[in-house]
Amino acid sequence: MPLQIACHTDQFGTLGQITAHDVAEIARQGYKSIINNRPDGEAGPQQPVSAEIEMAAKALGLNYAYLPVVSGQITLEQAQEMARLLETMPGPVLAFCRSGARSTNLFMLAQQVG
Repeated sequence: MPLQIACHTDQFGTLGQITAHDVAEIARQGYKSIINNRPDGEAGPQQPVSAEIEMAAKALGLNYAYLPVVSGQITLEQAQEMARLLETMPGPVLAFCRSGARSTNLFMLAQQVG
């Protein structure tokens, strides 16, 4: 099944939870960096852990950042860090969380503080 990536700009997209197996498709679509905004364990033991996805990303030459954000509790510091990541990571960048909404909100806040 194709990944349902929401493209916000030509350099940034968001997606719901991914697995290590999805990383190859993300790379194939041209993304150079992945930002994980979902805290490990949020959905219990069935949720893929950040380290597993990071290993798959790095094996394919992608950049990876782990910036976990609790749903509905984005802080100014997290928005500032997202802005920094978006400025420094090679694009296009894909950010993900449970549904993509948290990553989208974080992106919008990063645009305001960055």
